[in-house]
Order: sequence, then structure tokens, then C-alpha cells
Amino acid sequence: MLALNSTSLDLIHFDAAIVDLDGTMVDTLGDFAESLNRMLRDLDLPPVAPAAIERMVGKGSEHLIHSALVHVMTPVGAVDVEARAQALFERAWDRYQHHYLAINGQHSALYPGVIEGLKALRARGLRLACLTNKPTSFARPLLAAKGLDGFFELVFGGDAFERKKPDPLPLLKTCEALGTVPARTLMVGDSSNDARAARAAGCPVVLVTYGYNHGEPVRGVDADGFVDSLADL
Repeated sequence: MLALNSTSLDLIHFDAAIVDLDGTMVDTLGDFAESLNRMLRDLDLPPVAPAAIERMVGKGSEHLIHSALVHVMTPVGAVDVEARAQALFERAWDRYQHHYLAINGQHSALYPGVIEGLKALRARGLRLACLTNKPTSFARPLLAAKGLDGFFELVFGGDAFERKKPDPLPLLKTCEALGTVPARTLMVGDSSNDARAARAAGCPVVLVTYGYNHGEPVRGVDADGFVDSLADL
């Protein structure tokens, strides 16, 4: 495995890079909060604070919605919260999808250095794919809205494959689609989900020091390197 660090990433060792979306390129916490709280309002449930949402992000929309339902139902002392959340899930998912598509990108912003970092990767001849646990129907419009779609040959959401990160399958399938071997395909993400998937797939992995890592310090994650900005690439 290549030894990478935040100050010296030799991109000559790579043919391609797979880049995560939420928390890596775009700060989407505002979009999540707006959509979830509109959804909860439709269900006559109390709102959830952005700080709590941040710890739920990264494992796909299904996990996010279920976690938010459990979070807001638990304080009222309801019995069988998990079962009640599951019973509400289909309606919640319908409302969440409706609201997210309506506001997608309106309450989010690019992190500093993202454009510069993607340009640097492209300038070195790397082929780029975006791989996210966000549904593809959410990811593509967001990339377009933020002017990022032109950088990526491929975009795969959490519904593109049978399993999501941290399972290695999405990375392996993305490498296959790119025609690259995992050892020469750099994963760039923001969380343990990205790192665990990359480790299992055999891809080197670099994590950004901002983003969403389930409330845990990102530097405690097993990764090959860390960068404070994609521009550091």
C-alpha cells in the first residue's frame, strides 16, 4: 500500500480517483436539515437539530430518515420506537424525496478548494468518478447545480449497486466501470465509510479533515492520508 500524507501525494501512482460527494465536495447539511424537517412537519413530528443530523449522515438516505424518526420519537418516551419508525418509513421516504428534490442544492455550498482539487486531479490525467451513498437522482442534480458535473465521467449513487459503502462492492464496481485496478484508483472521502470500503476493495484512501464522520474524529480513521482541502491534492 502506498504511504500517502497530507503534504505529498504523488498522483503519478494513480490512473483514476473516486470522489465522495456529501461532506467531501459539498456541505449539504443545510439541505438535509431542511428536507428532514419539512418531512417531519408533514408527519406531525418535532424537528431535528442540524447537529444531530450531522452524526446521521453518510450511510444513505434510508438510514438518515430512519435515524431522524427514531431521534425525534425517543424523547417522548414512546414504546417500540424502532417499530413505529419502521411503520412510518414509507410515508417518510415519500415526503423526504419530495422535499429534497424541491430544494436540492439550495441550502448547501462547495467546500473551499474543491474546484482546484478536481482540476489538479484532471490535470494529472486521472479519470474521475463520483461515488456517493446519496440516491443517484439526488446526486446528479446537485453536481450540476454546483458546477461539478463536468469533472466526472461516471456518477454512482447509493442505489446504483446492491450494497452501499462501507461495503467494498460500490468501489469495485466503479473501478470496473472505469477500467482501472483498485491499487491504482485513489478514494477521496470524508468518513470511516469511505475508508473501510477502500481498505476492503484494495484502493488507497485519503480523507478530508472536515465533513461528516458520524461525530467521531476523522484522524482516528485508518486511512493513507488526510488533507485539509482538496486543493492540497
